[in-house]
Amino acid sequence: MKIAIVKLSAMGDIVHAMVALQFIKAALPEARIDWVVEQGFAGVLADNPHIDRVLPVNLKALKTDKSLLFREFSTIRRYAQQQYDLVIDAQGLIKSAIVARLLSPNTVGFDKQSIREKWAASLYASAIACPYDGNTIDRNVAVLTEPFGIKVERQQILDKAPFLYFKPADTSLDTLFATDKPNILLVIGSTWPSRNYPVEHFLQVMQGLPANYLVCWGSEPELKRAQWLAERSDASILPKLSLNDLKAAIARADLVIGNDTGPTHMAWGLNRPSITLFGPTPVSRVYQTAINRVLKSPSVVNPFKLDKNDFSIAEIPSSTVIESAQSLLMHG
Repeated sequence: MKIAIVKLSAMGDIVHAMVALQFIKAALPEARIDWVVEQGFAGVLADNPHIDRVLPVNLKALKTDKSLLFREFSTIRRYAQQQYDLVIDAQGLIKSAIVARLLSPNTVGFDKQSIREKWAASLYASAIACPYDGNTIDRNVAVLTEPFGIKVERQQILDKAPFLYFKPADTSLDTLFATDKPNILLVIGSTWPSRNYPVEHFLQVMQGLPANYLVCWGSEPELKRAQWLAERSDASILPKLSLNDLKAAIARADLVIGNDTGPTHMAWGLNRPSITLFGPTPVSRVYQTAINRVLKSPSVVNPFKLDKNDFSIAEIPSSTVIESAQSLLMHG
């Protein structure tokens, strides 16, 4: 059976969907699985033995250059020559539904009650019902496994095998990891300012919990935040990492502390201890486990209408982060 999964972005969403692959392959070991993804996130999927081909697109470029539409259409039609038996849109957006439909008429996705862009559901041959405000990981697993009659229980997800794969990282990373103290990786950025734990609070965590701190970054504003921390501590700023080396660094960390964003969620995918800090976004996006913990600000979040002006993440005390981190490191 030839299967194509359409999950274009973003990094954390892709990670949350990837967990389903191991359950599909366990039930259908001969299945061939391809994955259509925005080219900027292709590295998240790279080297995964459950994926036969990663199929990149650059639909994001159409926002600024509509002349690229024909090029992207041609790319997708070329992918469609694989003649997929089933295409699953795990994104639930109009653009992802169009991509899925271009790949094959044999499409499945969320039903119109389960997604924000309801028109997308009209492009599917069949649909899966899964509440929009449900757990994000459960939703992804449901839409990717139920079309095959596969039932995945919560405990199976909790017992998952790590599913992010990578090649050996650049050897320069070796010098940044300590052998005599815990290595804590900080994820200090995200797509919204209101999702960012204040750098002043991160500094308080560093001052209250001795460790070797490594700060990752992915943009110039994030680099400036990392430099602010490094100027006031002995933290090391990681170099600009490829997605391969980011996976390798997180896999090596004793603990990841970060905002609700892709690299923090990678820790869950790699079965590494983590603390995810939530402000304006719902904690239903993740699984909380013995080693993957969540700290949420006092604000009430409406998953149907997120408030980008909710800066309540600043109300999470650094002392609470320290206490949770100490507990995880003690039992690690």
